[in-house]
Amino acid sequence: MIDFSPSPELEEIRRKTLAFMDEHVYPAEQRYPGHHGLPPETERELQQKARALGLWAPHLPAESGGMGIGVVGLALINEILGRSPIAPRLLNCAAPDSGNMELLHLAASPEQRRKYLAPLVEGECRSCFAMTEPEVAGSDPTLLQARAEIEGDCWILNGHKWFISGAMGARFAIAMMVTDPEAEPHRRASMILVDADTPGYNVIRAVPVMGSHGQGGHCEMRFENCRVPRSNLLGQRGEGFRLAQQRLGPGRIQHCMRWLGVAQRAFEMMCRRALSRVAFGGPLAEKQSVQNWIADSRAEMDAFRLMTLHAAWRMDRKLDARVEISLIKFFGARVLHDVLDRAIQVHGALGYSGDTPLEAFYREARAARIYDGADEVHRVVVARRILKQFQQEAPAKA
Repeated sequence: MIDFSPSPELEEIRRKTLAFMDEHVYPAEQRYPGHHGLPPETERELQQKARALGLWAPHLPAESGGMGIGVVGLALINEILGRSPIAPRLLNCAAPDSGNMELLHLAASPEQRRKYLAPLVEGECRSCFAMTEPEVAGSDPTLLQARAEIEGDCWILNGHKWFISGAMGARFAIAMMVTDPEAEPHRRASMILVDADTPGYNVIRAVPVMGSHGQGGHCEMRFENCRVPRSNLLGQRGEGFRLAQQRLGPGRIQHCMRWLGVAQRAFEMMCRRALSRVAFGGPLAEKQSVQNWIADSRAEMDAFRLMTLHAAWRMDRKLDARVEISLIKFFGARVLHDVLDRAIQVHGALGYSGDTPLEAFYREARAARIYDGADEVHRVVVARRILKQFQQEAPAKA
């Protein structure tokens, strides 16, 4: 039996997080509207307040400076943080830094931990993860073309990357590069740490995107004869694909629960608007279409939450959760879109305006069906694994 009841310790963390949101995050949103982040001094001040409450790096185990609350705990906290675009950075668990911290915790050498992980955990710097390339399909990392070749005691990096979130202002990148082009597809690539001040490390531009650019943009980059020490290899040579999967799994859990936080906030706004807005002889809440939207939204969000917690529960027990993670990725993206769409419709022209956060949430939600693997790819993953299981069972059934 699966019991998702939070422990007393986790319930106390949830209470503190909710109070932090009410006391600090929502007021900061009012002072600095939009999805453009907070002034640096305000962000640092609120980070210090969060850290004083013990709300810091919830995605990491305690030995790496985090809260050590496990994947289920992380999911529950991220549902709260997802209600505001500024909240994750205040607890030092915003992408892409959170995923890079997890990677460094898993695979970094002691020296790499000192140089790269420790400053990230302390909130002293930002980082980026350079994998996607414009010339090949982003959903298939076996097609990557950027190369890293050994010359003496160095790696020489050459390649073209784009949609590299947070690259402007990042202190370093974790770059996915082909190091063994003749190896089998899932052993061709490795991950290499690259300091941003290395000659040949070039951030060209922030690619214009729908919605917020986020802190540091979603950038186009080029590595041009970029020379780094051989010791900057993260993990083992040829492990890039495996490490990427380990990075993306927890990242998708975090994204999904944050989407649920966005959907929950939009749902609450929809219900309040339906009760307060009067048209055609009564409140919108009395209209059957609106009632259907509210009922459907609640059912879909509850299903999404339970599916995500189940995936997190499997991950906490070191069970294979690849199917469950793919399920929540494409299912959750659709729930997020549909709940936001209904909330905007109930708000009418107000929902379409910038006077509520709904229009910004809606623009951001469209990207959810693309990043971390397009929804269509995740559907294929689920279907193939289900069919493979049936193929294995077929002879016995016959």
